[in-house]
Amino acid sequence: MLLTVDRIEDQTDQIRSIWLTGDELPGFTAGAHLKFDCGDVGTRAYSLVSWEGREPSPATYQIAVQREDDGTGGSKFMHGLKVGNQIEATEPKNDFPLANGKALLIAGGIGITPMISMATWAKSSSREYEFHYASRSADVMAFGLALADVHGDAFTRHYDDVAIMDLKAVIENGLGSHLHICGPKGMIEAAREMALNAGYNADHIHFELFNNGAGGEETAFEVEVADTGDVYTVPPGKSIIDVLEEAGHDLVYDCLRGDCGICQTDVVSGEPDHRDVVLSDAEKADGNVMQICVGRAKSARLVLDI
Repeated sequence: MLLTVDRIEDQTDQIRSIWLTGDELPGFTAGAHLKFDCGDVGTRAYSLVSWEGREPSPATYQIAVQREDDGTGGSKFMHGLKVGNQIEATEPKNDFPLANGKALLIAGGIGITPMISMATWAKSSSREYEFHYASRSADVMAFGLALADVHGDAFTRHYDDVAIMDLKAVIENGLGSHLHICGPKGMIEAAREMALNAGYNADHIHFELFNNGAGGEETAFEVEVADTGDVYTVPPGKSIIDVLEEAGHDLVYDCLRGDCGICQTDVVSGEPDHRDVVLSDAEKADGNVMQICVGRAKSARLVLDI
């Protein structure tokens, strides 16, 4: 669908809200996102922000984008948009829905965007919820004051330069809730382990990364398709999916961030460099499967069952 930039507002030095209009915008549920065509840098997904609860046909969509100067270009493209510009996007899709029941919502940094909608939905449906938002400092926390006004005692802000959030205590105190967490990879991995150790059922732990899940220095490596013997080089800056699709392979994937598990692929040989938050530590150590949207290689070659 074709959307038009209607309004732009800077929330912090790096985070910008963008409002978009279009013809008969489809409704969406808390946790939904749009995928945008960002030109030469490809598609990028951004969560929809809602302050109004359920809207069958909203007048506008709001997203918030954090500019990453060392990123792959998507955020810089979005920050370059001006009022009146048009951009292609998919219809809303939700891979991170708000579960039924009591909710414990935890956001880190720009991971706040889907959590705003979740807190809105929770409040408007009169369900019990607790909402925590961590940021490095007050001056880089987007929406903090507005969320405090809306959610009152249900909402707590945490500033790292004052006192780092006691994530373990927050999770343990929320036992019995559905934990929803969005933020940096390290925060998600720590929260998931803490929640499991605290007694949460695995199906009560829900998470989404706000970046591409990749980390560390990238070097080129080879991928061999097991059933054909075809070998491809995956250079820095491109994913296994990028390279295989360019070669004509028909792949199944969705998030491109390492947090949905749809692109999971069997590893016949080689040592994967896991950069997802889907696999457990034991699964990563076994090295038998990997998420090819963000995973790379520690060995010179991976042989994959595509």
